[in-house]
Amino acid sequence: MQKHANETYDVVIVGGGPAGLNAALVLGRSRRSVLVIDEELPRNRVTRESHGFLTRDGIAPAEFRRIAKEQILKYPSVTFQSDIVKSATGRDGDFHLHLESSEVVVRSRKILFATGMKDVLPDIDGLSEVYGTSAFVCPFCDGWELRDKQISVIAPNDLSLHFVKMISGWTKHLTLLTQGSPFLSPDQHSEIQLHGIVVIEDEIKRIESLKGYVNHITFRSNPPVKCEGIFFLPTLIQSTDVSEKLGCVLSGNGPVMEIDTDTMGRTNVSGVYSAGDASGAPFQLISAASSGATAAAAIQLDLLDAEWNRIQ
Repeated sequence: MQKHANETYDVVIVGGGPAGLNAALVLGRSRRSVLVIDEELPRNRVTRESHGFLTRDGIAPAEFRRIAKEQILKYPSVTFQSDIVKSATGRDGDFHLHLESSEVVVRSRKILFATGMKDVLPDIDGLSEVYGTSAFVCPFCDGWELRDKQISVIAPNDLSLHFVKMISGWTKHLTLLTQGSPFLSPDQHSEIQLHGIVVIEDEIKRIESLKGYVNHITFRSNPPVKCEGIFFLPTLIQSTDVSEKLGCVLSGNGPVMEIDTDTMGRTNVSGVYSAGDASGAPFQLISAASSGATAAAAIQLDLLDAEWNRIQ
């Protein structure tokens, strides 16, 4: 349920993933009026299970969100709205958020961007059919399920050696696929082959699958490779540019640009905060949730400071 246009929330949280949800919980318990605006297209929606979150290991992402909302709605000052924020204007204490589905302007004293990142998959035929079942991006999230299996690592850039080292903790049966890019130096080739890792510098033709699970990979020139699982490096982009247009600085190395914050989630724009993947939290459920709680504490402290000083 949305308030009238002449009313102002203490906080609007843009994004309803683990960071936004945990922030809503902390702020609801802090007796703050909160609106969570979420387009309901979470980054982890393709996965069947989420891992690494104590007491919730193996939970389905949709079930995690259901339980979270059920618990948050015990605090009556928190409400949810399914929508997309098109733009935001204003200043600390008086922000105006413009939504895609309504002419009503939402007003808020503070804004928390917990919008996450979006994965742009490599343009490989057949990858989307196995993404989330046997093709993943994070070994900490899904490596256990593929332990000791024959894994192909698709990493067509200079991050490949680092990525292969990570995945070697779960299996030694690795094949590095560079998508036809000959970027490995002779020393890197020697290092990888020393660990028994096959390198194929040929363009992938197609990922063949059976019932949603990868079976083998074909190439333009090389013979097919048997495969039981895939890890790949996606291109990561911000889910929205609203924070940037509001004046938030983005920083990062290479193509991954994150909303720049201090250790408490404060951006360079007074009254604007960020948490979760969008601001560089490690790409795990528990890390995103933790950063949301931290940002919520900062928001509460800043609101209390403003209220305390107002009556002096």
